[in-house]
Amino acid sequence: MNKENVKIVELNAENWYDCCELEVSTEQKEYMEPNAISIAQSKFETTLKPYAIYAADKIVGFLMYNSVQEELDGFWIYRIMVDKKFQGKGIGKAATELMILEMAKLPNAKKKIIVGYHPENLGAHHLYSSLGFIDHGDRFGKEMAVILHVNN
Repeated sequence: MNKENVKIVELNAENWYDCCELEVSTEQKEYMEPNAISIAQSKFETTLKPYAIYAADKIVGFLMYNSVQEELDGFWIYRIMVDKKFQGKGIGKAATELMILEMAKLPNAKKKIIVGYHPENLGAHHLYSSLGFIDHGDRFGKEMAVILHVNN
């Protein structure tokens, strides 16, 4: 997949339902809430920013981040998923890079972007380490939190 074909679009009336129909692989289900839960959460926690991931004009994934700082004085990535039929093509990495660019625009001089994931989720581990996220030993329940420092 050519990463120039990947884009993220804010969730809207035209794309939200398609995002609800996306699925991760069976082995990933234990690590992630369904997209419908995340979308509902964003309607009540209005600082959460949900996006559809498109590849060649087809909705193939979903992501969401918080636009205000939280634990560890950072901006958290809440969800990043690519449908099981489109995994392994670089779409998740390209979409995460686009999300980081959006998050870098958030107001704060010293930005930390943080994501939590289960240590056994090797796909997440490889994705975030390839993007420069560092494990400083922070843990939240069963999840580890990794940090990326972003300069303005």
